[in-house]
Amino acid sequence: MAKIKFFVAFAALLSWACGQQGTFSSQTPPLPDRAPTLPAAPLRCGAERLDAYLPMLQGQTVALVVNHTSRVGERHLADTLLTLGVRIKAIFAPEHGFRGSADAGEKISDGKDLATGIPLVSLYGSKRKPSTEDLKGVHRVIFDIQDVGARFYTYISTLHYVMEACAEHSIPLLILDRPNPNGHYVDGPVLEKGFESFVGMHPVPVVHGMTVGEYARMINGEGWLPGKAQCPLEVVPCTGYTHHIYYELPVKPSPNLPDMRSVYLYPSTCFFEGTIASEGRGTSVPFQVYGHPKSGMGDYYFVPQAMPGAANPKLKGQRCRGVSLAETPLDSLRQLRRVDLSHLIQFYKAFPEKDSFFLPSLFFDKLAGNSTLRAQIVAGKTEEEIRAYWQPELKRYRQMRKQYLLYDE
Repeated sequence: MAKIKFFVAFAALLSWACGQQGTFSSQTPPLPDRAPTLPAAPLRCGAERLDAYLPMLQGQTVALVVNHTSRVGERHLADTLLTLGVRIKAIFAPEHGFRGSADAGEKISDGKDLATGIPLVSLYGSKRKPSTEDLKGVHRVIFDIQDVGARFYTYISTLHYVMEACAEHSIPLLILDRPNPNGHYVDGPVLEKGFESFVGMHPVPVVHGMTVGEYARMINGEGWLPGKAQCPLEVVPCTGYTHHIYYELPVKPSPNLPDMRSVYLYPSTCFFEGTIASEGRGTSVPFQVYGHPKSGMGDYYFVPQAMPGAANPKLKGQRCRGVSLAETPLDSLRQLRRVDLSHLIQFYKAFPEKDSFFLPSLFFDKLAGNSTLRAQIVAGKTEEEIRAYWQPELKRYRQMRKQYLLYDE
């Protein structure tokens, strides 16, 4: 009992200290339709609130779904929990791996964490969800990964499969919530039935406007797990967070989202991944530039090269002509509050070989969540006409979303 009291007291002290370190930025510049809102308490993510969840873990064996963003202050969550006497059976690694250095789409292998000796189990490769053997002896699974709020960012797909496994084995899932840097708006086409994939599993828009904790509540509430199963779910929410607070990520969430500009542009420029054009992988500004050697527009030139996080980028070694958005002011990107289709539409119009613009795999349709967007672009629809088409489903989604929110808008 004395040991437990010491751990809880130490956790409370460490949790308070994390809140004083200024790890996160919570500046609140005014948006066009509202005045600034000051947080009621220091902005702390769920992982930093050790006093709120450490008592749940005493005497338990846990498994972690984490990566390099899973930090308590300057320390990794796994190291923090081990120091506090929590038993960790396994670490489940999502896309980009436990250390966050693998390429997008690169298969992650099982192994062992050299720093702690804890077994690493890949959830990005041949296996997408923990097995019965992986969860043997586990009392609770902890999910703590920084998301960026886009449907095709695969951490929420990993969340789905982890929830599925926890539901099957009646193991509680504890989510240590983190702010959504794109949580201040909802936009884009809603995924249609028949277009489900690992880059889009649920009928939500491209920008869903939810934290991971809120999203998990929606998966349960809408019965999206097989057989409408329910995952035993607990969420440790952030303090001092609302959906319109400016939140600057302390760690880049994946190799090709190196800064806030890329995070803000990603929901719009990721569509280029489904086309013949480069989206900037293999440069220092991924998702901030786009182009092609046969481009008919733009005065910006770049050459994609192999680099960490982009070992074999599209159009590697070829001189691409296109557009750079790398100097766009952050405030203007944040206050835009919509998916910007103008880049894609204009580039398609100027591209001389339109029949080859969209990749034969139709990966573009998986990103869009339908085949309609591609057909609309080919047909010459304006951005306004396309956006009008989204509105009825977006309205229905926003109403559904309200019941699962944990934070003010």
